Amino acid sequence: MNYTYLGYTEDKHIVKGRISAASEEAAVDMLTSTGYRVASLKPVAAFLPDVGRFFQGKVKLAEMATFSRQLALLIESGVGIVQSLELLQSQVGDKSLRGVLVEVVADLRGGKSLAAALAKHPQVFSTIYCKMVGVGEQTGGLETVLRSLADYAERQSGAMNKLKTALTYPAIVFGLAILVVAMLVTVVLPPIVGLFTSLGGELPLPTRMLLAGVGFLTNYGLHLLVVVMGLGIAALMYSKSPTGRYHRDMLLMRLPVIGRLCLTTELARCCRSISLLFRAGLPLPEIMTLTAQASGNRVVTRALSDVGQDMLKGEGLAGPMRKRSVFLPLMVEMTKVGEETGNLDGTLMTVAENYEVDADARIQRLLSLIEPTMTIGMGLVVGFIALSIFMPIYSSLSLVG
Repeated sequence: MNYTYLGYTEDKHIVKGRISAASEEAAVDMLTSTGYRVASLKPVAAFLPDVGRFFQGKVKLAEMATFSRQLALLIESGVGIVQSLELLQSQVGDKSLRGVLVEVVADLRGGKSLAAALAKHPQVFSTIYCKMVGVGEQTGGLETVLRSLADYAERQSGAMNKLKTALTYPAIVFGLAILVVAMLVTVVLPPIVGLFTSLGGELPLPTRMLLAGVGFLTNYGLHLLVVVMGLGIAALMYSKSPTGRYHRDMLLMRLPVIGRLCLTTELARCCRSISLLFRAGLPLPEIMTLTAQASGNRVVTRALSDVGQDMLKGEGLAGPMRKRSVFLPLMVEMTKVGEETGNLDGTLMTVAENYEVDADARIQRLLSLIEPTMTIGMGLVVGFIALSIFMPIYSSLSLVG
């Protein structure tokens, strides 16, 4: 059963969120055990949890990086895990993460390990995260593992922020251009066309073409919108299926400019994951399985799974990688060097950094390509509309003359 709670801490800070428990009494006990004083506890209707998760989204990578680094610092300072998590609950800004930490603390008090408690919340803590925390608990190096996970999350967050920043300006320009075009077509053009028609003149070709396009959208725009939305929903549903996601990722990777950017970004993540897990002491076949599960690209996921299967047959890592074209030559050769020198984690981390630099350069090139292309495209559209507007004006002046 899910509950929403409102309470406050010992230092009078208000806290609220969502918690899962077997009963209302269990939820109160769970919150009280973490140091919260419950002011309000309400059950959530059966249909609401899924709706909430649909709109809620995942915890941001930057938030996960901050949490991991602070937890590592507290543990390194000699504070117990339970007490550290209780201290972080009041400092975490994300409501989802705060509610999850309440349940994690309750599970820890019930005798579970940290890795097992985190694994109950896959929407927040990935398989790789939980597995590495488990290794850290077993080896006594939990703070080192958490610091590595924080670095990993920060790099991923930085890459996403760079891409969003690069696409912000073109999106704003495109939106403004759409508004200008809509205003010219709907406000400026109709009175001019009406005046010219009343004078008995024949509309110029650009104006007739523009009016034909506007007329088509006016008469069939709703039908076109329904068809486009239907195709979009069908494509979205297909892309959610395993086969559809694979074909979507394959198509994306074959695009001229974006494809290589997507591939290098995904391979950089994979190299970092393999390096971190190998450094933590996990066997390579299991590392391949975990990395495949964490990959966001189904083409790379299938390739990693196939590599793991080949390794179970006694093959190394570089050999099976070489059989799959999705793994670029640099990654394959550096993996071979790492296997031969016994420094696989170091060489793969170098590959990850190289691919991240390459991805940054490709983003900058993509941005430098998008801006002039959009400027030229919008200029042609606005120029055509301006021509369609001003030609009737000059023609009407000649008719009046």
